[in-house]
Amino acid sequence: MSTEKGIKTCCAASRITNENISSQITNNQQSTKSNEQINNSLIYIEGGSFLMGTDSREGFPEDGEGPVRNVSLKSFYISPYAVTNDEFAIFVKSTGYVTEAEKFGWSYVFHLLASDEIKSGIKATSQDTPWWLPVEGACWKEPEGPRSSVEHRLHHPVVHISWHDAKAYCSWSGTRLPTEAEWEYAARGGLEQRTYPWGDQLKPNGEHQCNIWQGKFPKVNHASDGYIGTSPVDVYKPNGYGLYNMSGNVWEWCSDWFSQNYHHTTNHINPQYMKVTGKRSMRGGSFLCHRSYCNRYRVAARSSNTPDSSTSNCGFRIAADCLQK
Repeated sequence: MSTEKGIKTCCAASRITNENISSQITNNQQSTKSNEQINNSLIYIEGGSFLMGTDSREGFPEDGEGPVRNVSLKSFYISPYAVTNDEFAIFVKSTGYVTEAEKFGWSYVFHLLASDEIKSGIKATSQDTPWWLPVEGACWKEPEGPRSSVEHRLHHPVVHISWHDAKAYCSWSGTRLPTEAEWEYAARGGLEQRTYPWGDQLKPNGEHQCNIWQGKFPKVNHASDGYIGTSPVDVYKPNGYGLYNMSGNVWEWCSDWFSQNYHHTTNHINPQYMKVTGKRSMRGGSFLCHRSYCNRYRVAARSSNTPDSSTSNCGFRIAADCLQK
């Protein structure tokens, strides 16, 4: 397996392991929901062409954000928002699924979200990203570690979800992860080459449009948008396609393997990068993104992580093919 040069960001804290933990659900745990029922909760996106990527100076060339090119997509469905804690709990109750964070016994928690008790038990952190704490017991239902809970965050996006976990949820629900091209096309909401899903201004009329970092990363977050961590999945205005939080809140897994050469090597029609690189693509940015350090809440921005990695700022949304008549 080949691994491309890593991208240093605040967003991706990766597991370094040789363990092979299976995350597949068995055939008798498949959803009893029909594709029709699942699709009723998704939004139909009419196929078409759009200018994908960016050549903006705000972009990160090392992430492979460009060059801008014309891409054509067939019609598809996508969820209006990221999968919530409540929805993931239904999946777990139905299948008995155990996430990779639970199997490994730990996951990465952002330091400002961890209690003093949790911090006192941390033995080592990465020199490059000391704000990521490997917390024993942290998982989707205890996102800040033991004795934390999602009880009052059921409508927040589920986090500490690996790519394999997201794929298992899709298998259960009869859906799939969106491709990078589908994700960006949907995120743009019908706008052409705009920076964000709503336009080019981060805060039009001084109004927050997304959940990102305000302050000096990584120590001070003024949280003027109202949230230090995740926010409800539909708290801000939707884009032109009725999709919520396509910028900020949590990173969202895509189906593609990540490549910095994505725009140079993939097809212009329904592109998808399927050559194994060791990392899967993520889109959308998170509540940790800040212009001064990780300006990746732009619709053309890209990031990646190993498919077994999980953090307190990464979740997913689902997509589906259009049913053939």
